[in-house]
Amino acid sequence: MDFPWFEFLSLMLAFGISALIPGADFAMVLRQAVVHGRREALFTSAGIATSILVHGSYTLLGVGVIVGQSLLLFNILKWIGAAYLVWLAISALRSAPPQPPEMSEQGAARKGDMAAFALGFFTNLLNPKAVLFFLALFTTLVSMHTSGQVKAIYVGSMALMLFAWFALVSVFFTTPAVRQSFFRFGRWFNRVTGITFLALAVRVALAQQR
Repeated sequence: MDFPWFEFLSLMLAFGISALIPGADFAMVLRQAVVHGRREALFTSAGIATSILVHGSYTLLGVGVIVGQSLLLFNILKWIGAAYLVWLAISALRSAPPQPPEMSEQGAARKGDMAAFALGFFTNLLNPKAVLFFLALFTTLVSMHTSGQVKAIYVGSMALMLFAWFALVSVFFTTPAVRQSFFRFGRWFNRVTGITFLALAVRVALAQQR
């Protein structure tokens, strides 16, 4: 059977456009890049990409339909996601101003790789909009006759695309000139990112089923 290239490219285009729209994932990778450096930002990006595999898997298994149609399950996920973003906001607002690498390495210990990975993973996983997004994407763009193996390729490609995008973001915001410009903002950077996470938490809390 020939590979459905038109369907695949349509799906990748729609997913790619959504990935470029700044949201909680972008804010998290940006903060990791500026505050902790490239390594942590890349592990956070990997966590976000891995979460895409989870979203895609339960969508293909039909679990996403259950969550999307159950008001109780949707609200549980929504409030957990909102609470997680509030926690991230408080952590950002209470943290010390970002410092140049030579100063930060002498201060607080760097976060572990798995901690950075988990941060990205749960930031994306606990977003209820992702559930509805995957349902809408696969319902409208993927034929019911498409095989499970091909759909698995779709999901894997989406995860790779998202990792590639956030890897580029990680590299860009950890270049010396760009990162140094954020250090000049000092505590204001923490305030802006904290407020951003709070705004995203409100947005998640107000999310509705469609």
